[in-house]
Amino acid sequence: DMKFVPPLILPAAAPPQPAGLTVRTGETWVFAVKNGEPANARKVDASASPARGQIRVSVRALLGTSMVVTNNSGTAYTFRAELLRGGRAMTARPCTLPANGRPIFEQWEQKADAVRIGAFKATDADGRC
Repeated sequence: DMKFVPPLILPAAAPPQPAGLTVRTGETWVFAVKNGEPANARKVDASASPARGQIRVSVRALLGTSMVVTNNSGTAYTFRAELLRGGRAMTARPCTLPANGRPIFEQWEQKADAVRIGAFKATDADGRC
């Protein structure tokens, strides 16, 4: 004697969100790096300084799109950057992010709505492009 078992209907899974932090043009954020990705991210005033162990990133519409990143930790990083415009992502090549509070300035001729950064990897390089 077999009983009818209705099929299990699961809600459609949401598409995976890309890892990283999306910083819209005009915004400044600070965060720590955990497992290679931004963690404990929060929006701050453009003049805020990153606390020890934090990274600050600002994105501006200057000469296309510009980004200033300051790493106030003892670890230098390489990382991924993507320019976002109209829902499309385009990989951008950032410099190595030096340690100990030394900023980098990135500038891309393309205008973007935001820059998504992530995939941080510790490196011994010293801010070379």
